Amino acid sequence: MTRKAMLCLAGVFAGLAAIAGTAPAAANPVTAPAPAPAPAAASAPAADGWKLVFADEFDGTALDDAKWHAYQDCWGGGNKERQCYTKRADNIAVHDGALDLTAQFEKATGPSESEDTRKPGVEPAPATKPFTSGKISTKGKFTLTYGRVEVRAKLPVGQGTWPAIWLLPEKDLYGPWPASGEIDIMEAVNLGAKCGSCLGGMENQIYGTLHYGSPMHHYQGMSQQKAFMLPKDSVSDWHTYRVDWAPDDVTWYVDGKVYSKIKLKNWRDTLQNGVPAPAVRNAPFDRPFYLILNLAIGGEWPESHDQGGVLLTDFPKHMGVDWVHVYTCENPALCGQ
Repeated sequence: MTRKAMLCLAGVFAGLAAIAGTAPAAANPVTAPAPAPAPAAASAPAADGWKLVFADEFDGTALDDAKWHAYQDCWGGGNKERQCYTKRADNIAVHDGALDLTAQFEKATGPSESEDTRKPGVEPAPATKPFTSGKISTKGKFTLTYGRVEVRAKLPVGQGTWPAIWLLPEKDLYGPWPASGEIDIMEAVNLGAKCGSCLGGMENQIYGTLHYGSPMHHYQGMSQQKAFMLPKDSVSDWHTYRVDWAPDDVTWYVDGKVYSKIKLKNWRDTLQNGVPAPAVRNAPFDRPFYLILNLAIGGEWPESHDQGGVLLTDFPKHMGVDWVHVYTCENPALCGQ
């Protein structure tokens, strides 16, 4: 199928829905079974030296507003993503012991700027997107500087899907993105899609990434990324994604297996100047970061890989999250740091 055929969106729905103040409504509401309830499974007890400081088991019937903020915008993430994020239950729900972030094929209109970058009192221009989805974060509610983040999740499959579990700094102390850092605990694009360069012909890669450095030099190597290949018969199963973030290194895991470790000497950006000692030694990964969970649709990365574009079959798409656990290390000798 050609990209044009896969992403022929104009005129599919009549009318637009505004996100700001009211939830977007689909011209033809789409319903589909939500993901199967998460199997009864709990995180393994933390090893000696670790202390649980944040947790959500998603055992209720709604998102816990004391722990999470839900986003409303049609920004596109700076990556030309094709979704508007909303707070509607059609896009963010908690049921059957799990969080359900759902992407719907429905046109919506809302602010063209991120909530995080809007100027007070200035209304951004509207933008219209062909999909809606869900994004939540702990910004303003919980931050972490060094520790362990574990998330048990079930990812969507299909060309154009882009689920992510990641960390951003509470403040841009070292400058605008990516100078102040980003830790991607898990990203996946096009899981389960046909892939000519993948072993077995199917996309099954999970990525862990650090972003950092001067914005003008970012695409000259100021990021590091490693991939883990999920077993092909389990790309849509529940898996545990984890990162251990220490002062001198960051380590990524899938289901308890290490697949990447980046040390301080490999991320230091000599282009960052004027950072007061002693923070400079570990900059930019030495400050409080907050946690983000989201399901994007389309964008430069997924649409330029595998089959290309966004395949419009099998919507809605679901990203399930069974639980989120965050720990800090109280005894480095026991934590392996």
